[in-house]
Amino acid sequence: MIQTYVIIGIAVLLSVMILVLIGQKLKVAYPIFLVIAGLIVSLIPGMPAIEIEPDLVFLIFLPPILFEAAWFTSWQDFHKWRKQIFSMAFGLVFLTSIVVAYLSSSIIPGLTVAMGFLLGGVNSPPDAVAATSVLKHMKIPKKITNILEGESLINDASSLIVFKFALAAVISGQFIFREAIGSFFTMAIGGIAIGLATGLVFGKFLRWIPSNSNIDTVFTLIVPYIMYVGAEHFHFSGVLSVVAGGLVMSYNSHCYMSHTTRIQAGSVWSVLVFLMNTIIFILIGLELPIVIAGMEEYSISEGILYSIVIGGAIILTRILYSYAVMYFPWFLSKKMQATTPRPDWREPFIISFAAMRGVVSLAAALAIPAFLPNGEAFPHRNIILFVTFVIILITLVGQGLMITPLLKLLKMKESGSELPEEKQEVILVKRLKQSALQKLESDFGTLAETNSLVQHQKNRLTNELVMMTDKSQCMASAADYAAAMSESKDVTRQLIQEQRNELHRLKRERIFDDHVLRAVEMQLDFDEAKITGFSNA
Repeated sequence: MIQTYVIIGIAVLLSVMILVLIGQKLKVAYPIFLVIAGLIVSLIPGMPAIEIEPDLVFLIFLPPILFEAAWFTSWQDFHKWRKQIFSMAFGLVFLTSIVVAYLSSSIIPGLTVAMGFLLGGVNSPPDAVAATSVLKHMKIPKKITNILEGESLINDASSLIVFKFALAAVISGQFIFREAIGSFFTMAIGGIAIGLATGLVFGKFLRWIPSNSNIDTVFTLIVPYIMYVGAEHFHFSGVLSVVAGGLVMSYNSHCYMSHTTRIQAGSVWSVLVFLMNTIIFILIGLELPIVIAGMEEYSISEGILYSIVIGGAIILTRILYSYAVMYFPWFLSKKMQATTPRPDWREPFIISFAAMRGVVSLAAALAIPAFLPNGEAFPHRNIILFVTFVIILITLVGQGLMITPLLKLLKMKESGSELPEEKQEVILVKRLKQSALQKLESDFGTLAETNSLVQHQKNRLTNELVMMTDKSQCMASAADYAAAMSESKDVTRQLIQEQRNELHRLKRERIFDDHVLRAVEMQLDFDEAKITGFSNA
């Protein structure tokens, strides 16, 4: 029996990886392609129905995905755009829930406002992974990406809190607004406190206890679950706990992580989160038979009609809210009008259009219990689940496929007021080299005169500073710099490849130990990664 499950698991992973490769070949973002593939597979006659276990998604998948997103979030960018991020993550979630609640209760027979809030809480948060994956290789202003990623860190928490209160209202039959507001702040503040405390404690622990990169990497895998389970145990927000803990641990990582740990943990996390994302997106598509099987009281056409109307209202609400958040402060503040240019109308439109629903919405809908405490069937659970599923398809597949031609049509470019990343890198590296050279000259000047190896380090730093200066001069013209860098990278890669060829020849001669050969090969890999980056795309 165990062998059968292992074989099935391997077959599923192999199939998913092949689908991702096909999606890359077709230049379709893998979340979109996997959902479509899952839908097609689910329609194959005789295909067994696969049902997502909500607790599994929330407990197994959500903590590491949120932790990884928080870890690589820029503190500086998050703080810079904090007003827009918090406004979208909280204000828009609550507004969307209200719109969906009253609209759905008015068009779906028998659906109460409390059930409408349940539907609104489920469908209000955009999916972080889908938007990031789709926009990853597109040239859009960093501001848009930063707002979308920052919003996605928090909106899951606010939407799940709305979901919990709405579910309690449906089950108990009453809703006290004052108590709900108090409970909301308690859940949010308590979750953040537990996340911060856990992150600081583990940071101190890893700094105090001697360890190695393997142990440190395992700790980073365990900590998100401790944060999430700890907060949920005390009925606080597990999502905010993981986000807060991930941010604080990332900010202080230089205090307790060695360079080997950062390299190793980064690789492990990249693979782990990629695997989790691919699995959950194909599970969305495979969920189709389960969703349709529950459509007993309503016809498929009725469900699709409700979904289109409610989905359209969600999209329209986000568009209007995004423009209000972007334009109202500028129009109301004479200081902003004098110091900042008029907002670009394309930015809020892209922020709105890139909001795609995903696995959190589906898992939340599936988490609605099938029966009430008195044994009666949960009212209208099937239509809530169906509408959620169709909205995911509309936003993820529909908007996801349209976003690429839309961006090309709008011709969005990075703001010219910010330094290009290439120039920032040159300035930063130059400062670091200057600091190292000053340290060497002040503390090891005498040693450099007697130790040829130290003298070589000094010469290398001096030569690198000259190269940084040349890079800065090349940047006077963007076209000249791009051409010069392209030529330089091409030469460097060919030189590294020649060294690899020689290394492989030496392997066949069996003169050097294998572990020495592997160490040198890894160094060549790092040298090449310096010019190509660590992207897997």
